Amino acid sequence: MAGKLRYSKINVRPRPDGFGAGVTGVTLSNMQPAETLADLRTALAEHGMLWFPDQPLSHGGFEALARQLGPLGVNPFVQALPDHPEIVEVRRDPDERAVVFGGGWHSDWSFLAEPPLATLLHAKVVPPSGGDTLFCDTRRAFEELSKPFRTMLANLRASHTAGGPYGSEGYFAKESGRSGMQIVTGPEADALQVHPVAPIHPSSLRRALFVSPGYTVAIEGWSKAESDALLQFLAAHMTNERFVYRHIWQPDMLVIWDNRLVLHCATGGYDGHLRMMHRIVLAGGRPS
Repeated sequence: MAGKLRYSKINVRPRPDGFGAGVTGVTLSNMQPAETLADLRTALAEHGMLWFPDQPLSHGGFEALARQLGPLGVNPFVQALPDHPEIVEVRRDPDERAVVFGGGWHSDWSFLAEPPLATLLHAKVVPPSGGDTLFCDTRRAFEELSKPFRTMLANLRASHTAGGPYGSEGYFAKESGRSGMQIVTGPEADALQVHPVAPIHPSSLRRALFVSPGYTVAIEGWSKAESDALLQFLAAHMTNERFVYRHIWQPDMLVIWDNRLVLHCATGGYDGHLRMMHRIVLAGGRPS
């Protein structure tokens, strides 16, 4: 009820712990008035991720919706749709045996100098079972640490790189059996970008952990042993079940999440069935 009273243009039904919310009362294929867009941005900053059931979207409609929410970002290392360079088709064919794309905990493209603000993922084909997405509340994970530990983290920076998955010697370069997506690998993936470990979210002015187990490789100024120990601790802490929500997809469902507040992880369990999603990222800025 609180969500319904707070927002004037949309119905927002948060999960009991406040992380994630279902949104109804809006037709996303239409152009949205400024008040609705403001409500969507507020709800996203408050709940970290939003899902919208029963929202059929054409390629053009999907792009138009994303552009209303902000400038579109880039998608390195994955081939976009030929006529829609902002849309990546996240697809796994029925007979595919490669690892599930996005199957490790990560924040999308955190290795960029300016990582994406948000990701929009639209379900086109949903398998009869499996294919759920796990989401982790990195803001609550930070706030439940002790005050001295939070103070330490607020003064740390960490290096992010795409080399592990997308480098010339990365695991995508060595895999076989992938047919649904074209992934590009190369030495440029080994570049490093340094970001704060616990930046302040520009809307809420609250800190959240910005450590991406798939891409964060070192704490600036620390030894490898110290760095590895802290990163392993944070990865285990963030992905503790009390911070994790398992999202079950439906056809034509759209999910939007804030990459500054959320980690996510794709799951499998649908071999023999097609799963196809369309994804757009919104341009962001350098975390601070």
